[in-house]
Amino acid sequence: MILLTERAGRVKRPSPDDAVFFTGPVFDRSVSDIQSALAIDLQWFADADDESRTEEPTEVKLRRLREEGQVAKSQEFVSALGLLLPALMLLFLAPSMLRTCVEMVRFFLLRAVELDPVTDRIVAVTFLRYLVRLTAPVLATAVAAGLFSNLVQTGFIFTTKPLTPDFTKILPRFGQFFRRTLFSVDGVFNFFKSIVKMAIIGVVAWLLIRSDIEKLINLQRAGLWLGITTVASLAARMLIISALLLLLLAIPDFMFQRWRFRERNKMSREELKEEHKMYEGDPAIRARIRRRFREILNRNLAAAVPRADVVITNPTHYAVALEYNADNMPAPMVVAKGADEIAARIRSLANRHEVPLVENKSLARALYAQTEVGDFIPVMFYQAVIDVLVYVYRLSNERRRAPGA
Repeated sequence: MILLTERAGRVKRPSPDDAVFFTGPVFDRSVSDIQSALAIDLQWFADADDESRTEEPTEVKLRRLREEGQVAKSQEFVSALGLLLPALMLLFLAPSMLRTCVEMVRFFLLRAVELDPVTDRIVAVTFLRYLVRLTAPVLATAVAAGLFSNLVQTGFIFTTKPLTPDFTKILPRFGQFFRRTLFSVDGVFNFFKSIVKMAIIGVVAWLLIRSDIEKLINLQRAGLWLGITTVASLAARMLIISALLLLLLAIPDFMFQRWRFRERNKMSREELKEEHKMYEGDPAIRARIRRRFREILNRNLAAAVPRADVVITNPTHYAVALEYNADNMPAPMVVAKGADEIAARIRSLANRHEVPLVENKSLARALYAQTEVGDFIPVMFYQAVIDVLVYVYRLSNERRRAPGA
């Protein structure tokens, strides 16, 4: 770096004490000014609305995106497998394909010259037959590889929505699309991924050609068959090794695509609220429903608890009211049950209407968990409930026999 002085009009080397590298009316800039001028705004690499989209996508949104055909997948895996499997099939069928080619050439050189390709359909039919024999196995393998590579990543999805163009989203946001394509995390990743792919193919080609350089040089003195087999072997090895390395490259690409898919589809808190309202209902409506349910439950409790014979309590968390009439009931029936606030309401009604309260923690918890209102108690609880009812009936009889009762 040099120092320009306006007064002397000559060039001199800067000294350590110089605080300004460029002086004069044009070059009067400090180091901080230069750094700020050359700085790159990292906001170019940020996605739009990133600040508001901070929540992970819900299962409902992921399911909706999947129905629309938007899933996370690596196109590199599809390309690499679509290159590897047809190459292996081509290598496996190379001898038979060579024989088919020789047979086709022999047919057209020996027999087709005697036929008119315009009037004789055998020429076109024979050509199509040979074409199918040569290309069908490789094409079928490529189609199978494409289907398999997509099914492995995303599973079976059938939708036509990605095929429908939506110009209302493309045209007004062309500038944003251009920005995301070049100045974004995806653009930078794809740029370096392309460099890595070119480097893989170049290095593989260079190493293989270098290892067979002597054979390739001596091909000018070799026969036709040796030249064909040598070049074909080199090309096949180059193709298969490159495909395997690109298949390994697809692993980090798939992980990156999954991460970017979730990042792009993050939700804002407003979207979460709207989705919750859509699928769970408006909180005000749900609160009104719960309040109405409590009112109905309280009315039912007010009618059911007074006719109960006993209320079995936890004593504070659970309460189960049982009624038993030996004339028309095969077993005691649960007429009311509740936990916490409802249990307190049941105990209050029982005290008001003089229904006996019996504390039995294990029995109250078990009846609450395994029965519903209107059910007869299970057989496994017969003995425990009978003991409670006998105790209640004996206590009631003692009270009636007591003086002044």
